[in-house]
Amino acid sequence: MSVIQVEAIDHLTLVVSDLEVSRKFYVDLLGMEVVPRPNFSFQGSWFRAGNTLIHLILEHDQSGKAGTLSPGQTRSTRTHHFAFRVPDANSAWEALEQSGIDYEVVSPPKFRPDGAVQIFLADPDGHVVELASDPQ
Repeated sequence: MSVIQVEAIDHLTLVVSDLEVSRKFYVDLLGMEVVPRPNFSFQGSWFRAGNTLIHLILEHDQSGKAGTLSPGQTRSTRTHHFAFRVPDANSAWEALEQSGIDYEVVSPPKFRPDGAVQIFLADPDGHVVELASDPQ
């Protein structure tokens, strides 16, 4: 028997280089909601995606670097990433293409072996974000 029973992911924290550019990606492009953030001694922003919070920390001398790539590494679907469920990844792809908001495509829509559809993007600091819909 486990000592601890994890219930859910409460939040994900990302270090970013520009809070406003990141807000445009997570709020304007992905449709997250801005939520109040406590008055920490460092700058940041909080967003909500369903029941999950995204905490952004503006890069500073104690935060580490923004992004996740090591020198010489390239972004792919098989590196560090996090995923959000969307109702229809193909419709999300169409909306992304029409958004007019700048983002990097890591992988256009593709089928996972179980039939789910996946899209991989990079946020402004290179964090790989997956948008996935359940198998039909």
